[in-house]
Amino acid sequence: MIARHAWAYLNRVVEGPSRPLQALLASGRDAEEIAHGVRTRTSWLGELGPATEARHAWNRAAEDLELAHAAGVRLLTPEDEEWPTEQLDLAFGFAASGLSPHLRSHQADAVPPHALWVRGAPLQPLLAQAVAVVGTRTATAYGREATRLIVAGLAAHQWTIVSGGAKGVDAIAHETALAVPGKTIAVAACGLDRDYPAAHTDLFGRIVRSGSAMISEYPPGTTPQRHRFLTRNRLVAALTRGTVCTQAPWRSGALNTMSWAEGLGKVAMAVPGPVTTNDNVGCHTRIREGRAELVATADDVRSLLETVGSVDPDGQYEMAFGPSVVQALSRNELRVYDALTVSAARDANAIAVDAGLTIALTVHLLVELERKSLVRREGTTWRRAAD
Repeated sequence: MIARHAWAYLNRVVEGPSRPLQALLASGRDAEEIAHGVRTRTSWLGELGPATEARHAWNRAAEDLELAHAAGVRLLTPEDEEWPTEQLDLAFGFAASGLSPHLRSHQADAVPPHALWVRGAPLQPLLAQAVAVVGTRTATAYGREATRLIVAGLAAHQWTIVSGGAKGVDAIAHETALAVPGKTIAVAACGLDRDYPAAHTDLFGRIVRSGSAMISEYPPGTTPQRHRFLTRNRLVAALTRGTVCTQAPWRSGALNTMSWAEGLGKVAMAVPGPVTTNDNVGCHTRIREGRAELVATADDVRSLLETVGSVDPDGQYEMAFGPSVVQALSRNELRVYDALTVSAARDANAIAVDAGLTIALTVHLLVELERKSLVRREGTTWRRAAD
């Protein structure tokens, strides 16, 4: 079984998240070896053996890949360059550290996906600067307007809006991001060969055509079920720097995404609302308990996320404590700055490729760097300013 088929087989047979499968991958066994072991019921499977007893005969890899291709969907694995390694390593590395008190009831699920199905644009540029916006499916007029204001301000500053594609706040977040125009990602709780909810077929099509993307952990044909929405919420939180809840009553599923944001070391934020109804009780409770930052504008969100994004925990300490303007740049600003030299001017397309960012975000950051007198514009090209 070739590697791509092995990953597709494992994705069908092992419904993620799977801690036993992640442990085998971490031990050095590759996808082909593990897939063969699952099919033949080998003894070294450990806990993955019982977990795959019911499905190990489901060898539908070729069929799944064909169905995905017909739907314009591609399979993404940790072996692919497009895999969101940085985002997933940070999120689930924090979860594994034991520093968060909020993962006790979700600990078994606090592991990364072993494969993703993607429809649309490459993920790396979209996730370079991404924030989740979630909320109730029964948004009020206030909730809808609050969502539009927050999302419009973020999308205008090249933040990719990530949400779950559901009715209510999710749909408003996606729609507003597209209208700016900006980028958005919908994370589905079913196979990407089907549209759920069906009423959002047009929205999902526009997301893909706009240079944005849809993501799912589930192979073609997988139906949306309650437990898959909870699993989807973990991925929404993991792929972003923070999660904003714009409206949520006491029992809203959006609060599950907020809990994941806390547990994965991300910034949890909530928008306050009128106290005359119960529509915002979930947000108010998280703020009162100190489990979410109060935000009222896109600038509030940016101040929290851009501060966090400018600190590289794996970077050199002298970069963090140095006095120069360059050393105070955010990670994405540094990616653009490092793609430039004093001696040769480059166009935005070439800079975006080297930086691994979208053209729009690259140009936005170039303008910011020009404002800080760190780069110079020469017609349609850019170069570093002289030291």
